[in-house]
Amino acid sequence: MKKNIVSRIRTLILVCMATLAGFYASLVFSAASLIDEERILTFEAIQLLEDKGFTEDAKMLRRFVVFRSNDNWLNASVEKESAFAATNFPFGIITLYPDFFDLPIDKVERAAILLHEVQHVRGEDEKAAYEFVWKNRKKLGWTAENYGASEVWSIVQKQTKDYAPLIFVCEFNPDGDCTAGPRDPISKKTS
Repeated sequence: MKKNIVSRIRTLILVCMATLAGFYASLVFSAASLIDEERILTFEAIQLLEDKGFTEDAKMLRRFVVFRSNDNWLNASVEKESAFAATNFPFGIITLYPDFFDLPIDKVERAAILLHEVQHVRGEDEKAAYEFVWKNRKKLGWTAENYGASEVWSIVQKQTKDYAPLIFVCEFNPDGDCTAGPRDPISKKTS
């Protein structure tokens, strides 16, 4: 009797594992892989993350994530606004849309987008992902001085305000951005 129960449990576990593997494979193979140029741009951004001290995020993007260039069947079934990327949690599949390659000024902005997506791979929601990137933008080298006029900056700043509004309630800074730190009196006079 005990042997029969153990055998059934083992069979159930194998069936569950096979089902998950099949589901994962269907997500990966129902979408196209990146072309060489896209792969190069993506891995340049990942290298920048590592160079800037986001070592664990870079490792996760290199080792665990599968990148795709269009929607798999699951993503295609969900209505969405325009986006740079989408992540299938917990499977570690990141779809990079054409805007990921076309709109960023450089690899720093692509790295900011990947930093957001890797938070989803870790299981974080939109609020946490936007907040993490916004709070770490200076460490990444993604500052208003260099990128404030870019389309990606404008989009991400607006979406961060929508998802994490509490980091924009400081009256001592432009746009109320609490993560910027207070402006010194000299910069107030010159701006």
